[in-house]
Amino acid sequence: MKPSYLCTREEKNVVLENVPVTGYAAEGKALARVDGKVVFLEGGVVPGDVVDVRLSKNKKDWAEGKATHIRSYSPQRTEPFCEHFGLCGGCKWQMLPYEQQMAYKQQQVEDHLRRIGHLSFPPLEPILGAEHTRRYRNKLEFTFSNKAYLTDAEMPAKGEEIPRRNALGFHIPRLFDKVLDINTCHLMEEPANLIKNTIRAYAEKHDLSYYDIRQQQGWLRNLVLRVCSTGEVMANLVVHHEDEALKGLLDHLLEQVPAITTLLYTINPKKNDTIFDLEPKIWFGKGYVEEKLEDFTFKIGPKSFFQTNTYQGEALYKVTREFAGLTGKETVYDLYCGTGSIGIFVSRQAKKVVGIELIKEAIDDAKENAAANGVANAEFFAGDVIDIADDAFFAAHGAPDVIITDPPRAGMHEKLTAKLLEVAAPRIVYVSCNPATQARDLALLSEKYTIERVRPVDMFPHTHHIENVVLLQRKY
Repeated sequence: MKPSYLCTREEKNVVLENVPVTGYAAEGKALARVDGKVVFLEGGVVPGDVVDVRLSKNKKDWAEGKATHIRSYSPQRTEPFCEHFGLCGGCKWQMLPYEQQMAYKQQQVEDHLRRIGHLSFPPLEPILGAEHTRRYRNKLEFTFSNKAYLTDAEMPAKGEEIPRRNALGFHIPRLFDKVLDINTCHLMEEPANLIKNTIRAYAEKHDLSYYDIRQQQGWLRNLVLRVCSTGEVMANLVVHHEDEALKGLLDHLLEQVPAITTLLYTINPKKNDTIFDLEPKIWFGKGYVEEKLEDFTFKIGPKSFFQTNTYQGEALYKVTREFAGLTGKETVYDLYCGTGSIGIFVSRQAKKVVGIELIKEAIDDAKENAAANGVANAEFFAGDVIDIADDAFFAAHGAPDVIITDPPRAGMHEKLTAKLLEVAAPRIVYVSCNPATQARDLALLSEKYTIERVRPVDMFPHTHHIENVVLLQRKY
């Protein structure tokens, strides 16, 4: 018997049968409506599927759940191309044709601007899709763990001891201590998989210990790779402590994968995996790689931020430059500038570029990048944007004609939006990797600005993530 959906608010683990999936909501969750109630779904379903759902949350006006069984498949579905699809959390939309992915992403941007920002804006310009929908990333980070994630088929019978297995791959979503062992990842060009699998084979042969995040024990921790369109390849092996096994492992890796142009290692005895406060050590090569956008060359160190999709990064910057509407007379402020890529990219059309970034090493790279590209009209400063961008700073470096801001997913701090309203530059180009926080910030800026243009750019095919570029014009 089909259970009634009209249960109490606190009731959980209700199973709903034959639920039609109708669309997508934020964060890549599918959407259904049952008895007038919105249900957000996980479980790799697409609009047009008919599924059974087990609820995990059941509120008055909405519910969340996971599809436990697909009774009939949507005609929109396509065959996933990765053996790890469904377990690895990296590419949740492989079962959805790329054209449909773009349509839902475009709709997601529009929904956020309307529902979160309550904004007025012109029709969105067509989403800029990716030519490369596989092997498009230039950076990946893999994790070593002595607790491999086991599928239902791999789990022992009830009462038997759960086997311990090592893994080198990606964290399972919402299970911080479980890692899925990855054989082939389709997100990055070779030799990425060759590097990863060579290290794994050597580690298993020589019984090298994998890290236990709960016990804070073990040696091998992380592997960070960069494969650039220039052909340069960087590998940074992160280990817990110095060990005599390091030389044998790194020398073996260079012998087996001669395509590596820079090999580093980093000692991380901390409880967390971040390396921004650590010092990577060069084992082989120059210690950095070089990437190109148009005819600009960028130096990328092991701690540098750079757009992780080179092909679409260039496309994103072209949209940003177009929206900025530069004539050669403008002073441009590039906030959250990273290694200076956006500022340098627009520098030939500007009178002056001023870049600000929190991470000092990124600013060091930005200065080197500007010099290497013959960009003499750009200055870069290290520090928190909120602290640096005060009245004295603007007085010293000139009032901005155009501000380009590309904040992290959390968006801009309220103090910065208040400062932007105070400075009141004629144009702001807001580049965002999170249209939800972007919509929130745009609502604050709407006090003095109108939205003139909006264009989404798809940086990450087969995921729900989307970049969005908005041009703001000051009201007169």
